[in-house]
Amino acid sequence: MPPSTQNADPNRSNAHEPSAATAGDDPGRVEPNRADPNRADPAPADHNALDPDRLDQVCAQASAAIATAGDLDELAALRTLHLDGRGAPLVLARRALGALPQAERAAAGRRHNAAAASVRAAYEARLAELTAERDARVLVEERVDVTLPGARRPRGARHPLTTLSDHLVDVFVAMGYEVAEGPEVEHDWFNFEALNLGPDHPARSSHDTLYVDPVGSGLLLRTHTSPVQIRTLLSRPLPVYVVCPGRTYRNDAVDATHSPVFGQIEGLAVDEGITMADLRGTLEVFAQALFGSGLATRLRPSYFPFTEPSAELDVTCFACRGESSRQPCRVCSDEGWIEVGGCGMVDPNVLVACGIDPTRYSGFAFGMGLERAAMIRHDVHEIRDFVDGDVRFGLALGTGN
Repeated sequence: MPPSTQNADPNRSNAHEPSAATAGDDPGRVEPNRADPNRADPAPADHNALDPDRLDQVCAQASAAIATAGDLDELAALRTLHLDGRGAPLVLARRALGALPQAERAAAGRRHNAAAASVRAAYEARLAELTAERDARVLVEERVDVTLPGARRPRGARHPLTTLSDHLVDVFVAMGYEVAEGPEVEHDWFNFEALNLGPDHPARSSHDTLYVDPVGSGLLLRTHTSPVQIRTLLSRPLPVYVVCPGRTYRNDAVDATHSPVFGQIEGLAVDEGITMADLRGTLEVFAQALFGSGLATRLRPSYFPFTEPSAELDVTCFACRGESSRQPCRVCSDEGWIEVGGCGMVDPNVLVACGIDPTRYSGFAFGMGLERAAMIRHDVHEIRDFVDGDVRFGLALGTGN
């Protein structure tokens, strides 16, 4: 038989592990730490630690200490002291199992496991109690009252142009008009050609158009909201009654009365039997909604490529009422009238461009700049005030929200 098997002990699982008799004959011998074989235990194993009465005493002491833990930090320290630390009694008792005779190990191991489970159950129960107490305390101490009013920051204000646009739109919606919108980057055909402004039309130069790359694409920033009217006539069945608010763009230098970006609101009505009288009555309602009742209106002959005949709408000055006794008047410059916007009957060429029979249908259109109307209405002298973004400007005009 080979030497390696000749001296083997079938009752030993490890050739280097000393027998119980050997451990008992050498009381100075220290058992190696099974969890970490490279480190020695701080103290020799206590063979009496597995005595039933001793385990009951250790279990009672640990459970009592854990039950009196005042917070989670103290509980963690007690866990190390009584349950998991290298010097904990239960840990030392577990080390002593290896020194017992083989016949006694199973019973001693069961007693140790029961004691350790009892202490761990006490720890888990106290941990749950302290965690619940901490969570309840945090909910009270760190509570945030989400019902407090949101007035900690100053309130903002609606922009005066938005308020004015919504007000005028509501007036026309009450008369049966619909609201129509369109893209701000338009094609030349919708912005000019369909509106009777051919490629060589001299009126194009007054629009100071901003074109969009690539060159030759025909794309531009719309110079008025009239392209929305063309899109409406092409997409909706007749009759058509629409109001078209929106932002427009022109290559204007910024000064007291000009801005490269400005708002417009336009209206269009196309139906059978529409006359200039219908336009006049609509503008009367429009002027009263803008400046108040009791003001007279007049139409002055003018020219627009997309209307024929065309006119400028004037309204009696709401400040001096055209009375010399109230002048000088800075609103109308002593003229007694305020120019509001342009209007006229839709040119037949525009109807033809949209596929409408001008012998059967007729219509009128009108438009105005929102900034100009707001400046007149609120006596504002700088158009730049509308784009500065100062919330105090809107609050001063009563548009706080």
